[in-house]
Amino acid sequence: MDRPYILHGAPGTGAVAVEATLALLALPYEIRDLAAPSGPAGSEALGQINPMRQLPTLVLPSGDLMTESAAILIWLADENLQGRMSPPVGSPGRAAFLRWMAFVSAAIYALFWIFDEPSRVSDDLAQKALIRERLAARLAHCWAIMEAQIEPRPFLLGEDISVLDIYVTVISRWEPGRRRFYEIAPRMGDVVRRVDAEPRLAQLWGRRFPFKAGWES
Repeated sequence: MDRPYILHGAPGTGAVAVEATLALLALPYEIRDLAAPSGPAGSEALGQINPMRQLPTLVLPSGDLMTESAAILIWLADENLQGRMSPPVGSPGRAAFLRWMAFVSAAIYALFWIFDEPSRVSDDLAQKALIRERLAARLAHCWAIMEAQIEPRPFLLGEDISVLDIYVTVISRWEPGRRRFYEIAPRMGDVVRRVDAEPRLAQLWGRRFPFKAGWES
């Protein structure tokens, strides 16, 4: 039996996108959750694995360590081309795939390091609400840019669900919330609803990112 991937994560985090990809590719994996990843104990435990103390962190069957969500998703898709979760190197859609994976990672995902803990950039607690307000506006602006330049068919890159669809689906559930996301990016909103309804992910969503009452707000 192949050695499993080991995914260090927590429910509702970016690690859910990696777990969803592992599930869709039918790869063997184990989850090792940090009960409170942002707390001192969780941070210390994660720091022993990943010096950046960030999730997701993936240990490959080879024992090699991978960090950075976009890199992990691209690598998994490229290593398992039979799953059709990324355009192959040299294909017409490859450039757009790499562009948007990097865009979501750098322009959107990265902002949550500040949004979740504004004290990381300012000691003025009175500025906390303003920082979050301006970051939410920036997040909305970035989603709008992506919406204007993507033509779903019916997924973001074509007929097949890709790791980009998974990535956007998970991150779009964070701030400023799905209702706002649907307003900003209605065509991408249709895509993430399709991913939400993917039968192969139903149990995973229930365990890792449940659709609780009012979750879209």
